[in-house]
Order: sequence, then structure tokens, then C-alpha cells
Amino acid sequence: MNYQSQKPLADRVRPHALSEFLGQKEIVGPKAMLKKAIESDKVPSLILWGPPGTGKTTLAHIIAKSTKAEFIQLSAVAAGVKELREIVAQAEKMFRLGQKTILFIDEVHRWSKSQQDYLLPVVENGVITLIGATTENPGFEIRSALLSRCRVFVMEKLSEKQLVKILNQALVDPEKGLGGENVKIKPKVIEKIAAMSHGDARRALNALEYAVSLNKDIDSKIVDQAFQKAPLNYDKNGDEHYNIISALHKSMRGSDSEAALYWLVRMLEAGEEPLYIARRIVRFASEDIGLQNSRALEQAVAAYQACHFLGMPECNLALAQAVVYMAKCDKSNKLYSAYRKAQKDIKRYGDLPVPEHLRNASNDLMRDLNYGQDYKYSPDFDYKEKQNYLPEKLKNRKYLS
Repeated sequence: MNYQSQKPLADRVRPHALSEFLGQKEIVGPKAMLKKAIESDKVPSLILWGPPGTGKTTLAHIIAKSTKAEFIQLSAVAAGVKELREIVAQAEKMFRLGQKTILFIDEVHRWSKSQQDYLLPVVENGVITLIGATTENPGFEIRSALLSRCRVFVMEKLSEKQLVKILNQALVDPEKGLGGENVKIKPKVIEKIAAMSHGDARRALNALEYAVSLNKDIDSKIVDQAFQKAPLNYDKNGDEHYNIISALHKSMRGSDSEAALYWLVRMLEAGEEPLYIARRIVRFASEDIGLQNSRALEQAVAAYQACHFLGMPECNLALAQAVVYMAKCDKSNKLYSAYRKAQKDIKRYGDLPVPEHLRNASNDLMRDLNYGQDYKYSPDFDYKEKQNYLPEKLKNRKYLS
């Protein structure tokens, strides 16, 4: 058994040229800027951002094979400042000799601020062309100064059709793939692997390779074993976390109970903390429903208490009940808008004085200063008294109308 055959299938069948690369037409399609830059060996510093298995590392390897520059690869998980200093020193020597250096950093979001800052001057003056790969939103994870010196390319999940093509190529390739394994698998089963891979080519190929190790005659049951429970792309502190909670909130606001339920289940099945979701529902009840249905807040708080008492998985239906209830309620953001108007006045006018008749006259000095003087006690006027309750500068201001 040679070294190549011991590599994982996903690594063995990795494309080595743009002509073999599937997907990402917006980035490397026939008229795409990056494709032209790769072919002319004028690749700028760039960040490849996208979910796992969409071809970030593969594209970096294709650039490595296409360029005349010195190509160096680092993993942000393993490499430290010492390795970076050595690379920069070598790159500066090469630069003086007219030789470019491309530095590819996988999982670049894991680098510290000081490591990222160390790259700034050499990326700025062209000593190093940086290619960073990340699954996290660069706007959050990459230093703005470094980000401004790079172009960001967003890589999308692969389609099921593209994954099917990748799987079929791996099945027939006799040298790098499974062409010599005499694998029997029906098109429907290949499609199932593609569907269960959620746009991740590496996941699809890993599942296929494991399925073949179980049985050369692959059926639907073997595929289920190979996947077990495919993890969902969801980082509780990352971009997808905020995308999905936003989708949940907007689905409830749009009164789409079906979509709201879907996004809730997505979060819970991915391992989201139920109390976090419950807090967001409590906020929603006041922000988007408010006085239009005051019982919405009761439902939301009850769901929060259920999560606190029960935890997962027992509290899942309490959350589902609350989410569906919120979606089906009549909506009004009047309370939210009123709060924002009052907030704006406070920022504009600052701490305006309380009218004297509303002040608390708790001692003789305060009474001598006219605190509470001329205050009209509402019950004495059958709650119909005419009296100003706002600071003088905001007299007659309307927030709720």
C-alpha cells in the first residue's frame, strides 16, 4: 500500500486544476475576476469564506500549482508567532530577489489579533500575498485593518447535483478514487448521500468511503450507518447562529408559523441553549406584539420558566407552543416604536428636570422649594384631571399615537 492510497478519499480526489473544480461559478467561473487572476498569476491577498467542504482549501491548492510564487501553507491551529516570523523573514529575502511569496492560512479566524497584526506591513507592501480560509464571518473574526487589505470571496454550499457528480467521479476513478473497488450503488442511493451531506463535499466523500468499508454493495441502510447523525452547520457563537435566530424572529413577525417552527427546531436540534431562545421569544412578545395581545408576554414568560424547570429535550414543545403562538398573534410594534421615540428625546435633551408638581416632597426643605405644590391627586378628580406629566420642553409630546 503506497502513501497516496492511505490518504482519505476526499483528499485523493481533490481537483488539481480549475477545469476540474465544481461549483463557485461566481468566483471562478469563465468570466470571474479570480479565475483570470489565477490564470495570469496575479492573485491578490484574499479571504475565502464559506461553510466546510465548499472547496476553500482545494482552491488554494489549485493556486499553488498555478503560481510561480513560493507557496507556503500554515494551519492557524498549529502555527504560532515563531513560525510566522521565520516565514516573513524568508519572504522578505525572496522579495528582494524579485520572488513573490503566497501564504495560505487555513482557519485564519483562529489567529490572535497580534498574529494578524504581524502580517499587516508585509501584506501592505506586497512581500506576502495572503490567502486565508475561514468558516466564520470575516467581518467578526478578521482584524479590520487586515481585512481592508484583502478581497473577500464568499463560497456557497454545493448543490446536490454537484455533489452527485463529485461522488460519481470518485466511484469511477481507478487511480485516486474507488474505481477498483467493484462498488455497487444505485443512483438513488448516491442522491441520498448528496442530500444528507448538506452541501459539504468532504462530508459526502467521507460518508461514501466509510460506506464502502462496511459493504461493497451499498444500500440506503448502509448510508444511514455511514452518516449516523450528520452534524448541522451551526456555531452557537458564530455567524450561522445569528442568521438562524434572525430567521426565527422574522418568521414570527411575518406570521409564518410553519417557518418559525422550522427555524426553532433547527436551533434546538443543533444544540442551541433553550433559555437563549426563550429570552428572544420574551423580547419578541413585547417588541412585535405588545399591547395588541398582552397574553403573548404571559406565554413567552411561561415558556422561559418551562425551559428553566425542565431543560432539553422536555422543554422543546413548550418553546414550540410559544413560537407558534407568537407567529399566529396579531402584531403591533407601537410599543417598540414609542420606546424608540422616547429614547431619541432622552438622547437629544438629556436629563430634563421633573416638573415641580410631580416631585417627591419628603421633607420640609423640599416643600419649601415647592416640591409637589399644585399636584392634582387623580382619584379626587375621577382620573380626569388636566395636568402635565412630562418635562416642560416635551409638553404634549405623543409617543404612542
